[in-house]
Amino acid sequence: MQVLSVASEVYPLIKTGGLADVAGALPGALAKHGVTMRTLLPGYPAVMAALENAVPFHRYEKLMGHAATVLAGTAKGLEVFVLDAPHLFNRPGNPYLGPDGKDWPDNAQRFAALSQVAAALARGDLGAYKADVLHLHDWQAALAAVYLRYQGGGPKTVMTVHNIAFNGQFPPAYFGILDLPPQAFAIDGVEFYGNVSFLKGGLACANAITTVSPTYANEICTADYGMGMQGLLQARKAVLSGIVNGIDTDVWNPETDSDLKAHYSVRNLAARDANKRAIEQRFGLEPGDGIIHGVVSRLTWQKGLDIFASLLDWLVGTGARLALVGTGEPNIEAAVMAAAARHKGRIGVVTKYDEALSHLVQGGCDTMLVPSRFEPCGLTQLYGLRYGCVPVVARTGGLADTIIDANDAAISAGVATGIQFSPVEGASLQNALSRTAGLFANKPAWMNMQLRGMGTDVSWDRSAAAYASLYKGLI
Repeated sequence: MQVLSVASEVYPLIKTGGLADVAGALPGALAKHGVTMRTLLPGYPAVMAALENAVPFHRYEKLMGHAATVLAGTAKGLEVFVLDAPHLFNRPGNPYLGPDGKDWPDNAQRFAALSQVAAALARGDLGAYKADVLHLHDWQAALAAVYLRYQGGGPKTVMTVHNIAFNGQFPPAYFGILDLPPQAFAIDGVEFYGNVSFLKGGLACANAITTVSPTYANEICTADYGMGMQGLLQARKAVLSGIVNGIDTDVWNPETDSDLKAHYSVRNLAARDANKRAIEQRFGLEPGDGIIHGVVSRLTWQKGLDIFASLLDWLVGTGARLALVGTGEPNIEAAVMAAAARHKGRIGVVTKYDEALSHLVQGGCDTMLVPSRFEPCGLTQLYGLRYGCVPVVARTGGLADTIIDANDAAISAGVATGIQFSPVEGASLQNALSRTAGLFANKPAWMNMQLRGMGTDVSWDRSAAAYASLYKGLI
């Protein structure tokens, strides 16, 4: 079975978040299920630099105003098609944002072009390749399902929503650049409250819709989480499902991870302490055996980091320390930096994304805090389980599906893997952190929880099987 996956970022080529991890891991995970997946992605500078054995597959004389080439090749072990369109993608830095931190003004053109190519490639129009299923990730690829509906032909389509809050919405004037018939600007097409929404079009036109956890699949059908699309999703609930993400357990492996100071496993968990000492040194924390909380996150309202920032003085007062890696909203960045200045030696902050450092935080901190207001799946807590870094999470979305709360019953039954809290507000988070401190003080119980987490299957095996079954059902 041939599946064409289309994504705007793919690890290890280009990454801003969990979408890249998923798109990068799925091809390998699906291979054992008889699925051959190739990935179409934009020709950003980093992607072009990694491309090997590239051959021209199709030449566009004009794509969004200029020439472009679809290249076929490999890149860091992935079989890829790359849309080499320098006028759209040959830009440094973030794939979506300019140097001013704002969206590139031509993002509609950039990702409409990606979707046009995806539809044509999957349909077999561009050369000796044709897909049995077209798998689209998030709004940047969603328009491909719309092109297939209104142009005709092509394979079945799967639309995966990684975060419905990002829906690719543009003013109605942008409809004219999409090369779609007038009837596509309608309630069963791309029209969304008078604007154009790429994601809404994909949700309306795809043959199957998935999102990245069962709980989130239910949540987005409600007004609280649906971002205005809950009515459409309720109407299409028969083709909507939630499949929990996995992680690449070769990349995220505490027994072999080159970013750790010391390797360890369930057989020699004590060796993990060397990584804790490395965290103290890297973040300028006072040495000691007390708890170190870890945060690796975008510093945003969605992630609940504004609430957490308001508790930092209290947290330090309990004797805890904090190692935080992340960047995001200026007010939250300023709050955590001010707290770090007030509490030198107790709070260490790195305000940039650092992939290697995120591995060390998982390998050396005692907890991984994920206090999100909503979280489609979340990968950070899965890395935490794998590394014996106990997750403290909000009870929402994929966090609720992947962490078993350490309540009395779960502890007695020997199944607890972390701490959950709800609702996402200061008092309940504070209570969760107090519960965590009490559990940490009981060293045998804490170690048992670490070991249960490390024994949890967080690989792609079950999830890949679910995707393969979905594909087979469609064709």
